[in-house]
Amino acid sequence: MANLLSFTGRHKILHLTWFAFFISFVVWFNFAPLATAVKADLGLTDPQMRTIAICNVALTVPARIIVGMVLDRFGPRITYSCLLIYAAFPCIASALAQNFEQMVYARLALSIVGCGFVIGIRMVAEWFDEREIGLAEGIYGGWGNFGSAGAAFTLPSIATGLGFLAAGQANWRLAIALTGIVSAVYGVIYYLNVTDTPPGKVYQRPPSSAGMEVTSKRDFWFLLLMNIPLVGALGVISWRLTKVGFIGAGTLPVISLLLVALFLFQSYNIWQANKPLMTGRKQYAAAERYKFSQVANLELAYIACFGSELAVVSMLPTYFERGFGLAAAAAGAVAGMYAFMNIVARPGGGWISDKIGSRKWTLAATIGGTGVSYLLFSMFGQGIPIIFVVLMTMLASFFVMAAEGATYAIVPLIKPRITGQIAGNVGAYGNVGAVVYLTVYSLLPQGINGDRMFFQMLGCCALIVAFLNAFTMKEVAGFHHAEDPAAVAVKQTERLIDR
Repeated sequence: MANLLSFTGRHKILHLTWFAFFISFVVWFNFAPLATAVKADLGLTDPQMRTIAICNVALTVPARIIVGMVLDRFGPRITYSCLLIYAAFPCIASALAQNFEQMVYARLALSIVGCGFVIGIRMVAEWFDEREIGLAEGIYGGWGNFGSAGAAFTLPSIATGLGFLAAGQANWRLAIALTGIVSAVYGVIYYLNVTDTPPGKVYQRPPSSAGMEVTSKRDFWFLLLMNIPLVGALGVISWRLTKVGFIGAGTLPVISLLLVALFLFQSYNIWQANKPLMTGRKQYAAAERYKFSQVANLELAYIACFGSELAVVSMLPTYFERGFGLAAAAAGAVAGMYAFMNIVARPGGGWISDKIGSRKWTLAATIGGTGVSYLLFSMFGQGIPIIFVVLMTMLASFFVMAAEGATYAIVPLIKPRITGQIAGNVGAYGNVGAVVYLTVYSLLPQGINGDRMFFQMLGCCALIVAFLNAFTMKEVAGFHHAEDPAAVAVKQTERLIDR
């Protein structure tokens, strides 16, 4: 990574891919910075705004699973390009929405764009070996994840600048539509400038893209068990929509039956993918096996870090106003530091995982730090210096995002040919965490006491997950690309070019 700033070979792929992720996150988070203007224009209530926030992450849960399967089958180049082009349609639908119902449908459709992260994980893993994969994935995730802050920093100004087209009011509609148009244009650029693998390397595909491949009968049942929360999160969202009158109470049982059918259908696909194993017609050699418990540990870890990040981003400015007595502008600026740390913290977590010699303990330590930081948030209040609030925010965000980097430093090493599906499942659990956290937050008492209870919950959950990872996770062994002659040849060629 000494020539990170060069735009050749694998570094070119890394830069084009993290920017694709950046664009997808600008699109995914284009509502929150303009929420005040949208609320006033459409006459929305506070419960309706909270519901829209949940809808914004709703379909990301199944989308990450489905896209992980598509990705492993067709490759990241075409999958990412299609997703970026698709993003234009729900963006334009959001811009044209005239009421709460139309906005809910548009944001549900747009929540699919949140699965873009999964695609780049496989692309980066194809171009970097395990000695640098933590840092490379961290740069991809951290720099791309900054798209949420990019949306917060730029979209209000763009909407204000376009106000002359909306009778002097902030033109939130055109600002949201523009993010989709930019995404579609970049989707074409991405398709024309990347390849799935280095020259001479064959893209590995799983035997079946219908469901995740496991290598033991016990893990088959474990996988089915861990799929229950993915469907359950959709049930929670449906229940939440009944509370604001978007779904009638009589419709909820029908949706519940459909979700049960979805789980059964998903289970059938997993059976089809693993039928030779379960019927005894196939056995895996020791070198080809992996433990699904490793995936389960990473799923819980991503609940603790990325799930909490998605939940905290939506309420942190208000918490700083109510809990620390900051003015609205100051609260927004300090809250922006939380997302800003993505630039260094997520790559930092990946780099530490590469260098420290223990990916397991890197993950456990960063999640433990996340838990302690959230508990600190719940302990302090008005009267402390603002510099302390800033430092506390930066500390918390460092551990949260370093844990994200440490998580995805492990994901591509578990079973390389199904990296897309593993990344999809782990990423989906992050959204499950966000849905659960935001739902619990909506049920807590309004005000500073409820906010502090929320951070206490986040902190305790993170500490429990850190404990589980420390005592149940195994160190990841083996090589991702180190024995691939084509990859070695490409790296040698790149070193000659760099010289």
